[in-house]
Amino acid sequence: MAKIDYEDPRYYTNRELSWLDFNDRVLEEARDKNNPLLERVKFLGITQSNMDEFVMVRVASLAKLIEVKWDGKDASGLSAEQQLKAVNDKAHEQLIKQYTTLNRIILPAIKQVGIRLLKVTDLSEEQYQYIKGYFHDELYPVLTPMADDSSRPFPFISNDTLNLSLRLSKKENDKSLYATLQVPSIFPRVVKLPGADNDFILLEDIVKQFVDQLFINYDIQEVSTFRVIRDMDLDVAEEDTSDLLKKVQQQLKLREHGQVIRLEVDSDISKKLRKRLVRELETDEDSVYEVNGPIDLTFLGKLASAVTGHDDLKYPPFKAYQAEALNSDHNIFEAIQKHDWLMQHPYDKFDSVVEFIRQASIDKAVLAIKMTLYRVSGNSPIIKYLGRAAQNGKQVTVLVEVKARFDEENNVHWARQLERMGCHVIYGLVGLKTHSKLSLVVRREESGIRRYVHLGTGNYNDVTAHFYTDIGLLTANNDIGIDVTNIFNMLSGYSRPPYFHKLHISPKGIREFITDRLDQAIEYAKAGRPVHVRMKMNSLSDKDMITKMYEASHAGVQIDLIVRGICCLKTGIKGISDTIQVHSIVGRFLEHSRIYIFDFDGENQVYLSSADLMTRNLNRRVEQLFPVEQSDLTQRVLDIYSTMWEDNVKTRVLDADGTYKRVDRRGRAPLSSQDYFAKQATKLAEEQQSESRKPNSNQFQPMMSPENQPDPLSDEDQDGGNEE
Repeated sequence: MAKIDYEDPRYYTNRELSWLDFNDRVLEEARDKNNPLLERVKFLGITQSNMDEFVMVRVASLAKLIEVKWDGKDASGLSAEQQLKAVNDKAHEQLIKQYTTLNRIILPAIKQVGIRLLKVTDLSEEQYQYIKGYFHDELYPVLTPMADDSSRPFPFISNDTLNLSLRLSKKENDKSLYATLQVPSIFPRVVKLPGADNDFILLEDIVKQFVDQLFINYDIQEVSTFRVIRDMDLDVAEEDTSDLLKKVQQQLKLREHGQVIRLEVDSDISKKLRKRLVRELETDEDSVYEVNGPIDLTFLGKLASAVTGHDDLKYPPFKAYQAEALNSDHNIFEAIQKHDWLMQHPYDKFDSVVEFIRQASIDKAVLAIKMTLYRVSGNSPIIKYLGRAAQNGKQVTVLVEVKARFDEENNVHWARQLERMGCHVIYGLVGLKTHSKLSLVVRREESGIRRYVHLGTGNYNDVTAHFYTDIGLLTANNDIGIDVTNIFNMLSGYSRPPYFHKLHISPKGIREFITDRLDQAIEYAKAGRPVHVRMKMNSLSDKDMITKMYEASHAGVQIDLIVRGICCLKTGIKGISDTIQVHSIVGRFLEHSRIYIFDFDGENQVYLSSADLMTRNLNRRVEQLFPVEQSDLTQRVLDIYSTMWEDNVKTRVLDADGTYKRVDRRGRAPLSSQDYFAKQATKLAEEQQSESRKPNSNQFQPMMSPENQPDPLSDEDQDGGNEE
């Protein structure tokens, strides 16, 4: 038998093109009539924010590779130039689809229910007088027209700002003159109008209507909206981490002046004005996007939120569940002493995690709190409680990852704030981002020192915890506690533990562990013993991991993968990936949890992790992978995975031709896993509320899997989803 060449580029999908496929799946949700209308409006806005971040980082990286004449190729065999060309081609196609969705589907649909996004020509006399007053009273004093001539050069255009490009002339001659005007971002872009409940107009349309009043004695020949997206990646050398905070702050200022990666212009812009913008902004033609509608669709999220009186066009609310033993009326440490606790957010309240830190901050028995923070909210209660703990005399050590992309400024602020409150703040290891989600509370008890630990798949962010799906574990397991202590010693000092008892740590450790498990699976398959590997992650792009999965599949190992976003693995390659299936769930909540399950002849090993199978997570980040060993919690994770795998409403299946297809639901009852979990959480919360006065009401109640649920969801109970 010929040896398989796993280096063959035909076996791999380009990472960037795979991401664009993911964003197209989000776009499908905007077109899906089964989703509530205002949620569809939000989905369309999300495709824009997704795209902006992709351009700022990934497309910018390709531009840099071309600039330095990098001559390598990715796993799929494409050079940087070929990748950039393919990305731009596909992104242009997606832009057309976005605006077709807006103009032909979304705007007509919301108009039918009395929600109108109006142009100036559509306004009533009352509404016109309103925007006229709004311009003079609010906007006019703030607007700053910038002439562009020999004595005043083309101004700097900030990243992700709306601007107007103007061509004008003096009253006495026809010579073209040019100017720019930034639409001020300090005002709401969506302006609510009088005269109707849900009439709106965009800020730039108001500015355009009265822009001539900023150019007295000049004739306006043309006004066109444009926006630039710049290279916003952070480039920080870390030879001396003592100055890391200062270096990050310096880079944040420099980043604003990054190269223009994408230029968006109105589709009706004249060739003359377009050419001028391309020249002044030094943009490649392939990077110019002509937009048939309002530039920057992120305003749609604001529009949906501003609508009044249409709750029927939004997702129905659900009640998140919180075990009574983990709430503020109970001693959370006593609860964790009895057994481990598993929380599946947002169906289980994130409040339990906040309560863990709150109680630690005031508990006299607590000696120390140690925590990693990657992304936190703008008004984080966890930050407040960490500060309170320090002020109460606890030893508080917080690792703040100030290089967390697009959260750098927020994290620098919190690092300074924590230091002012008396916390010891560290910034991790040189050259590595710390992406681990760890909290350690050290408590003196009658039996001695005991460690309490929270490990999670998601960030300590009380805001995103409402719409990111993540899983967290609260435990007092001694071996895990020792491992987490060693991790913090490694991050803050020079400790390098020779081994970990329960945890596996990146860099290297998670890669080695999963590789070993796949090798073990291969041996089982070769011996004819049943073996089944199941994994869930955000992205799968590491070539070595994919190669190892191909080897396992070639040996006959059944591999089921739930991958929300990027997937560079191909299914259905004969003799290579016959036994691999890939599902992607895009719905109401952003699927963020990472689950790794290895079933060796009926013996299930269940792990959760902060890491995706991406090279950056495995090689260049500090990540943790941890076991779920308590039998009822192990079963719960298995049930969670099985429910998601059986999802036939929000799941797309990766086909052998590289496309994602909806599940064929003929003859099958519809099952939306996210909707199922939300309904289960609501049921538990309501049962708990009705029985709160009965004895033993705080006992642990695991969510049931669909197989164990006595009343399966009916067709009319199924809802759709929202993705960020």
